[in-house]
Amino acid sequence: MIRIRISAAQGSTPRDTGAEMVVTPDRLIGTIGGGQAEYMAVDRARQMLAKGQDQAVMDIPLGPEIGQCCGGRLVLDLTRIDALPAAAPRPQVLVLGAGHVGRALAHALSLLPLDVVLIDQRAAELAQAHPSVATRLTPLPEAQIRAAPPASAFVVLTHDHALDFLLVAEALRRGDAAYVGLIGSDTKRRRFDRFAREQGLDPAPLTCPIGAGFAADKRPEYIAAFTAAEIAAVLSQALSPAAGAAMGALPPASRRTPPPGYLDNEETSCPT
Repeated sequence: MIRIRISAAQGSTPRDTGAEMVVTPDRLIGTIGGGQAEYMAVDRARQMLAKGQDQAVMDIPLGPEIGQCCGGRLVLDLTRIDALPAAAPRPQVLVLGAGHVGRALAHALSLLPLDVVLIDQRAAELAQAHPSVATRLTPLPEAQIRAAPPASAFVVLTHDHALDFLLVAEALRRGDAAYVGLIGSDTKRRRFDRFAREQGLDPAPLTCPIGAGFAADKRPEYIAAFTAAEIAAVLSQALSPAAGAAMGALPPASRRTPPPGYLDNEETSCPT
């Protein structure tokens, strides 16, 4: 096997420094961004396998000379390895509430390189989750929040406003969450802010409403898509400074303004 790793990336490139892929005689695992540059690197890696070479370096300008228009430059380290590298732990996202939006959100997030768990106290709701989604039935969802690894993301969308508030407070109390989101309206946000201050908590890190600032569509699948994009942006920034710099134009979720009427009615702010 040959590991291809981006050791330097200058200008506009399809992946950043540190991105890796593994090449075997008949498989590709991962990607360094695709396109002609990856094709050239894979070809070189297979030549190395055929000739028994252990190491090589490629310096590839991403311009017209290779038929790629990024305009940047990649330096690739190609190294023979005996076993697949250990996969880095995936950020964990706990989706607390398996109603319509919770199930749709967990499914959307499951397509990303994240460790997603859908949590609820109701077996019948969890049973309706997409087969690709990991589920956890528990009478104590707050215990799952406490047990989550550092820098996890928590999204609260239960069927009970009081439970919502307790779970959000638990997530904020940790002090190390990458993202804490709550489905709701501006009214619900104001109510939670008062509750949080009564509990001695700073409500500022909370994102509520979730998925705001995109469009006013209230269908569960759309709310899920908007929220998945929001969470992916936050976690990507946390994991990759380069990705964060590239996304600098996107305001933090907690500061984006919902479209007029977005989840503004408390009766429709928590669809389950």
